[in-house]
Parts: sequence; C-alpha cells; structure tokens
Amino acid sequence: MLKYIVICISIFIIFFLGIYVGSAEIFPYEILKSLKNQVDVTLYDSKKDVISRYNPELLIKLENRDDVFMKKTELKNYIWKQNELPNNVPIERGVTEDGFYNFENLERIDILEVKMEHDLNSIIYVFHPTENNKKLIIYHQGHSGGFNNGKTTIGKFVDSGYTVAALSMPLIGMNNQPIIDVKNIGPIKIQKHGQFEFLKTNEFSPLKYFFEPINQTLNYFDKNFEFSEYNMIGISGGGWTATVYPAIDDRISNSFAISGSIPLPLRYLIQDIGDWEQNNIHMLNISNYLELYIMSSFGENREFVQIFNRYDPCCFGGTPFELYENEVKRNLQKIGPGEFSVYLDESHREHKISKEVVDVVLEKLKDD
Repeated sequence: MLKYIVICISIFIIFFLGIYVGSAEIFPYEILKSLKNQVDVTLYDSKKDVISRYNPELLIKLENRDDVFMKKTELKNYIWKQNELPNNVPIERGVTEDGFYNFENLERIDILEVKMEHDLNSIIYVFHPTENNKKLIIYHQGHSGGFNNGKTTIGKFVDSGYTVAALSMPLIGMNNQPIIDVKNIGPIKIQKHGQFEFLKTNEFSPLKYFFEPINQTLNYFDKNFEFSEYNMIGISGGGWTATVYPAIDDRISNSFAISGSIPLPLRYLIQDIGDWEQNNIHMLNISNYLELYIMSSFGENREFVQIFNRYDPCCFGGTPFELYENEVKRNLQKIGPGEFSVYLDESHREHKISKEVVDVVLEKLKDD
C-alpha cells in the first residue's frame, strides 16, 4: 500500500513540476525546448522528403472494370485459397438477455459464432430493432477492445431502425486466444496479431481471421433475412477492416472507415505504422491502399467514405488524405460507377466515432 502511495505522490510532483517549468521557463526548459525543436525538424524533413517523392498516379494500376474484378479474385485467392467467397454460415448460439445494451428500440440480441482454423473463433452480436427499416450495418471495433466499446454508436443505429451485427477483431473482446502447437517451436498462446505469422502456410493465410467472420455473417443474413442493403462501419483496426473487406465483397453497399488507414508511404509518424495486418506485403502486392479505396467504392450504388479525426491522438490525424483524394476520385470516375469521399472530423481530440460522425453516416444512409 505504501508503495502505491509513494508512486502516486511522485507522479503528482512530476506533473506539477513540469507545468511550473513550462510556465516559468526555468531549468531545464531550454534543454527540453531544444530537444522538441530537433524532433520537429526531423519530422518536418521526413514529411517533406516523402511528399516530394510521393506520386499516387503512378501507384494506381486499375485501368478498367476487368482490372478491378481481377484484383478482387486475386485477393480471394490469397485469403481463402479459392476464387469465390466461401458459403459457410456461423453457428447460432441463441439469444442473450444482456442488460448492458438498454436501447429504446431493441427487440432482441442474437449470438453467432464463427469457428476457424486452429480453433480461433469470432463472437458476433446481432441487434434486432423493434421498428426495423430492413437495412443492416456491420459494426466493427478496433484494437482497443471488444464491440462493447461501441455501445453508444451501436445504440444510435439500432434506435434509428438498423439491424446491427457487431464484431471485434481477432483475439479481442469475447473472441478467444487459443494455445496452438507451432511446428519446431511448441505451444504458443496467440494473443497478438503479429503472432499469426507463425500460422501462415501455402494452404492457409491468417488474414482469413479478419474477414471470414464478416463473410459468414453476411451469408447468414442472405439465408435467413431479406435486407434491402448491407452497410459497414469500423473504427481504427475495425476501420481498416471496413476498408479492405468491401473491396472484396460487393454485397457491402456503403462503408465508413474511421481512422482506418492511409497509404504506407504517408506513415512517416511512428504511431501511424500500424499492426501486422496493415502491413501485409502479400496483400498489398495484389492491391495497394489506393487501389483498395477505389475497389471499395466501385459499383452501382456503392460508396466508400474515409473519416479522419483531425486531432486524433492515436493515429492518422491531420490531413494526409489531401495527397491522394483527388487522384482516387479521378481513377474511380475513369473506371465506372461508385463514389469515394473523405470527411474530416474536427469536433474533438479523441480516437473515437463521434456523435457528429454518426449523424453524418445516418444522413448518408438516409439519402442512399
């Protein structure tokens, strides 16, 4: 107990000492200021160097519809090792009476489970509204925790009449973290996405863990319901998923990726580098991020919206999209129907889906 008291007092002293040093500009203010200036100069030089060499026009290799379809097929082949999406469906696990989700328009919550290679699973909650507009939203949480973290956003959609299928990233939230016997290594508890590299073979791509749950969920709705459209929204790692999956599956009409990705060359800040899946060179050799943006946008009555928090403390803050937005739109227009757009949220300084963004999404879906 004494140790924790000492730690708390130390933090308190350091915090207020830092404030005093900064306001009074006493020692070691000048040293700290000099170090900050050096860091700022280094970042500025890196940014300037990248921007001067970055040409999105040269990186987009989509000339027509056939190119789009070819890349979709190549992605399916890499992820699922077959030309078409599998037709598997989830296991139905019944109805939950979870009082945590006290939405006004909630009729019931169904539980689905997707089981995959090496016993990894994905738990999906399906929120059925009492007053139903016959439209589905796939909600995908990121690395920060399970889809429980998105309760407010999910509730707003349900109360607006949307059925919501909520998913978490592999190994996160209600999803399991199995112990797997790895050849020549032994038993490993899989807790981080980077460990998926141990499981990769010529016959299996661990990227399947990120996309198979969505595919099976949509197969389940195809089989059991009659929705007029499927939409998708995700935050952070879920925003990355909401970027890539619609590029593969045309069943997604509108997709919204919040703080999900920027092209790799623009990730000169260390917090923007991203996790294992974001840097999967095999997938990106098939379709780079610029091409994925176009593919997720392409098609009749389809739109892909990138949403950035300008002051995001986690990742992808600022306005790097200005370096490629027009080129993506130009190439999409050349290929065919579809819409790509960017929305910059300046209403807060957090890594989240804000109320303002939820309103923007609902307005877009209403006009669809």
